[in-house]
Amino acid sequence: MKTLSTQLSYFLQNKEIRQNLPILLKYVGFLVVVIVVFTVLFHFIMLYAEGEEHSWITGLYWTLTVMSTLGFGDITFQSDIGRLFSVIVLITGIVMLLIVLPFAFIRFFYAPWLEAQVRSRAPRELPPGTEGHVLLVARDAIAPGLIKRLERSNIDYALVEPDPSVASAWFTEGLSVVVGEIDDQETYRRLRADQARLVVANRDDIVNTNVTLTVREAAPHVPIAAVADNEDAIDILELSGATHVLPLKRWLGEQLANRINTQHAGLHVIGEYEDLKIAELPVHRTPLAGKTIRETQLREKTGVSIIGVWKRGRMEAARPDTLLTDQCVPVVMGSAERLEDLDMMLLIYDVNPNPVLLIGGGMVGSAAARALTDKDVPVHLVERDRRRCRMLRGTCTKVFHGDASDYHLLHEAGIDRAPSVLLTTNDDAVNVYLTSYCRRLNPELRIVSRITHERNLDAIHRAGADFVLSYSTLGVDAVISIVNGRELVVLGEGVDLFSRELPRTLHGTTLGESGIGAKTALNVVAVKHNGQVMTDLSPDLHLKEGDTLVMVGSDEQMDAFVDRYE
Repeated sequence: MKTLSTQLSYFLQNKEIRQNLPILLKYVGFLVVVIVVFTVLFHFIMLYAEGEEHSWITGLYWTLTVMSTLGFGDITFQSDIGRLFSVIVLITGIVMLLIVLPFAFIRFFYAPWLEAQVRSRAPRELPPGTEGHVLLVARDAIAPGLIKRLERSNIDYALVEPDPSVASAWFTEGLSVVVGEIDDQETYRRLRADQARLVVANRDDIVNTNVTLTVREAAPHVPIAAVADNEDAIDILELSGATHVLPLKRWLGEQLANRINTQHAGLHVIGEYEDLKIAELPVHRTPLAGKTIRETQLREKTGVSIIGVWKRGRMEAARPDTLLTDQCVPVVMGSAERLEDLDMMLLIYDVNPNPVLLIGGGMVGSAAARALTDKDVPVHLVERDRRRCRMLRGTCTKVFHGDASDYHLLHEAGIDRAPSVLLTTNDDAVNVYLTSYCRRLNPELRIVSRITHERNLDAIHRAGADFVLSYSTLGVDAVISIVNGRELVVLGEGVDLFSRELPRTLHGTTLGESGIGAKTALNVVAVKHNGQVMTDLSPDLHLKEGDTLVMVGSDEQMDAFVDRYE
């Protein structure tokens, strides 16, 4: 009954339906008048032309059978005027009953009724008692990956969509969606925003500001994470009440800039877990190149553990016999003091003092250029937009205007001597093309690139990229870190750091007996026991109830872990 009333409510509230329904009723009224007129004429013609007298019910019966083309033939005219009248009634019936009436009924009643049913599928509010959920105000590039991560962590979420038709389509897909205007306080009250774990404002800067102000009025204490495209919007969003402002494009440029090799060997800190920091350690032109992890003795000499190894864009498990080549980038974990000691050991080794080649000077490229300049790293920019060239002329060491596919331009920019090339265009096809081109021009290059669509990840790795990161992955990692209350850790595209409480099925087993690596391909990098994070792991390590596993791997590998052990 409630569903019927909801459908009726949407049916009658629609402005177009309110305009069309009287038209349908007027037509039905006109049709009734025509039937009555034909019934009266039937009596007159039968009486004065045929000399027969019939009841009014018989007249109505004859009119309806002729107009509907049933024509039983039990009552017929013998005179010409009677038969002419029958033809007129028949043609009128074909047009008005068989053509116009069905069309009018479907157009003005049945189709709007179906639309009202579709529009009423998605709920208008969350159930009472809902709490600890995450609210998303848009289904953008970040949303699909974020929803997947939230579902894996058993965290409820809800998308807010103003259009009932779109919301119903999403609801049919199995998404948790609520219909409501994103700038209406009542929407967030119906979404139990005051009990939410986080509200994510992931539209454009102007709309995000409005959303932040609206949510803050409806739920004064709920945490709000607002995405900022432009630098100028950061302060505005903070003043509007955003708890966390996520300038993802700037962060993307900084993350990419942090992954290049230049000047001196050294650690690149990429995040932290508890009181331990996580960093990347390029081995190019260092004594570590050509050795296995066992032979480096990093654990014994510095107390730092290698938890994974990047090889041409692929994260591999760190095993004692893993060979570290010039193209490898180990990922290490340890205390801040231990990592600082290791960094000091590596700074004495020169890698390549030549300028880094930056291709693309958009928002991501300009952020990368500023990040490199802040580290006193020389940057050569290749950009075909003259306006961007002028804007970044003071930031970059040199600016080269033109197309990056021009060999002479790249040669002039220093492609053959550069330690790294950073690709920041937002066109995946261009980035794949330039990756392949740069790899052939200089096989020793470290190529770092952004991508837009995850489906192009394999292609750009095959082309020769060493490190790849997308806007959506960075956004998902940033929001998940806020939800979990930990620092942002960005390992790379398709690779994440997961922390999971030890499943019951693994209580009392050893790390070796668990078979996590063999069965799921996840790499267990640390175990948290009684508040202490252990990174020196061995197959004989006993896993106990209450332990937390810290693992590195892909979403698919984590799904396999959940399916197998939980």
